[in-house]
Amino acid sequence: MARTKHGLFLLLHSRRFFSLHYPLCRSPNTLSPSYPTAATRGFCSDGISDLRDRILRLSENPASVSAASADKEAVRSAVSALADELLALPDGQDPAVSLGSGSFDALLRLPPAGFASVELLSRLKSRPLLALQVFNWRKGQADAEIPMLPEEYSKAITLAGRTKNVDLAAELFSHAVADGIREVCLYNALMSTYMYNGLTKKAISVFEVLKQDAKCKPTIVSYNILLSVFGRSMLVEHIETTLQAINDSELSYTITTYNTAIAAYLTAWMWDKMEGMYQSMLEGPVKPDAGTLLLMLRGYAYSNNLEKMEKTYDQVKEMVNNRQRPLIHAMICAYTKSSHPDRVKRVEALMKLIPDDDYKPWVTVLLIRLYAQESMIEAMEGLISKAFQRHIIVTTAGIMRSIISNYFRNNAVDRLAGFIRQAEYAGWRLFRSLYHCKMVMYGQQNRLEEMHGVLDEMKNFRFSRTRKTFLIMYKAYYNTGRRPEAATVIGMMWKHGYGNDEDAFVL
Repeated sequence: MARTKHGLFLLLHSRRFFSLHYPLCRSPNTLSPSYPTAATRGFCSDGISDLRDRILRLSENPASVSAASADKEAVRSAVSALADELLALPDGQDPAVSLGSGSFDALLRLPPAGFASVELLSRLKSRPLLALQVFNWRKGQADAEIPMLPEEYSKAITLAGRTKNVDLAAELFSHAVADGIREVCLYNALMSTYMYNGLTKKAISVFEVLKQDAKCKPTIVSYNILLSVFGRSMLVEHIETTLQAINDSELSYTITTYNTAIAAYLTAWMWDKMEGMYQSMLEGPVKPDAGTLLLMLRGYAYSNNLEKMEKTYDQVKEMVNNRQRPLIHAMICAYTKSSHPDRVKRVEALMKLIPDDDYKPWVTVLLIRLYAQESMIEAMEGLISKAFQRHIIVTTAGIMRSIISNYFRNNAVDRLAGFIRQAEYAGWRLFRSLYHCKMVMYGQQNRLEEMHGVLDEMKNFRFSRTRKTFLIMYKAYYNTGRRPEAATVIGMMWKHGYGNDEDAFVL
C-alpha cells in the first residue's frame, strides 16, 4: 500500500501542492467566447428568486425530500435553472454571488446529497473555467453532512483537461487522494485528460498505478481509455495485448470497447482485423450501434470495398446525408479511385449533398481526374476553371497526365494549348510530357509550324530537348512526306548526342 501511494504522488506532481482556492480566471480574455445573456435565455431574476424559495421549501419538507429522492428529475430541473443563471454571467465574473444565495446549498442537501453539484458541473461543461470556479466554491462549502463526492473530483479533473491545464488536473487528483477519496473514476478522468492532451506516456503510467492500487482495480472504462490511448498512437500490438487482458479478466466488452478497437484498426489500415472485430460483434451479445456502422463505413471507403461500403451506407443513409460530410467525402474518394461502371453517377449524387460553402480543394482535384479518365472534357474543364478561380495549385503528375490524356483522346489540341497557358500562369506543376503531347497532336493535324513553336515554349520553362522530342518531330515530318526536314531532325539528334546506329537508315 505504501509503495502504491508513494508511486502515485511521484507520478502526479513533484512541486508544492496547488491551492484550490486560487482564482482560476484572472482575465476575461482567457475564457471562452461570450455567451447569451439572461434575457436571451428567456428567464429573469424574479424567476430565479421564486426557484430559490421553492428549493428552500422543498428542503424543509421531509415528505417532499422523500419524493425528490425517488425522482432525480426534480433536482435536475432546479439545477438546470441555476446553470442557466450562471451561464448568463459575463466572462470573468465571480459566480459566488449566485451560488451563495442559498439555492445551491439547498440543492446540495437534497438526496442523494451532492448529486446537484455533479449535475451542475455537467451542465457547465461548455464553459470549463466557470465550472472549475463553481467546483472551488463547492469544495469550500463541503462539510460532514455533504462531503465531496468522487464524481465531483472526476468532473473537475475532466474540466481541467478541457482547459489544457493538465497540471491542475493532476493536482486535483492528488487533493482527492489526500482527502481519502480514491476511486477508479478519478484514475479514469486523469487518464482521459492526459490522452486528450497528447500525453500518452503519462496516461499509461496512470493506468499502471491503478493496477497496483489495492483499493481499486481497472474497470472496462479504464481499459477502453487505454485502448483509445494506444489507438491514437497506432500501437496495434498494445491494443491486442489490452484486449487479451480484458478477455483474461472478469470484464465484458462494451460497445465502446468494440468501437474503440475498430477505430484503432481503421486508423492503422488493418482492414482484416477491423472486419474481424465487427463480425465478432454481429455474433456476440453486444450489437453494432450507429457509431459502429459509421466507423465501418469509413473503413470500407478507405479500403475501397465498395460493395460493403454501399450496404453499410444504406443502413445509416439518413444520418450520413444530414450530418456526416467527412464520410460523404470519403465515399466520393472511394468511387473516384474505383472502376465502378456507375461511379460518375454515384459521385454526382453524393456531391449534391454537400453545400457550396463546404468547398474542399482535394475533392475538386479528384473530380478533375475522374472526368478526365471518363473522357468528359466539358465537365473536366468546368472544374479546372473553378480551380483556377480559387487559386488551387495542382502538383501531382498523375492528375496532370490524366488531363492531357483526356485532351489527346478527344483530339482537342487547341483546348490543350489553352489549358497549358493557364497552368503556366497559375503555377501548376509543368511536365515535359505536356509539351510533347501538344507536339504530337499538332503533328497529327499537319500543323508543323505550331509544332515547332512548342520548342520555344519548352525553352522558356527550361525543359531541354530529349531524344523523344526529336523523334516526335521526325515522325511528324516523315508522315507528311517532308523527308528532308525529317533527315535534318535525325542530324540534330546526333548533334545533341541522342543518335544511334538504328537512325542510319534515314540517311
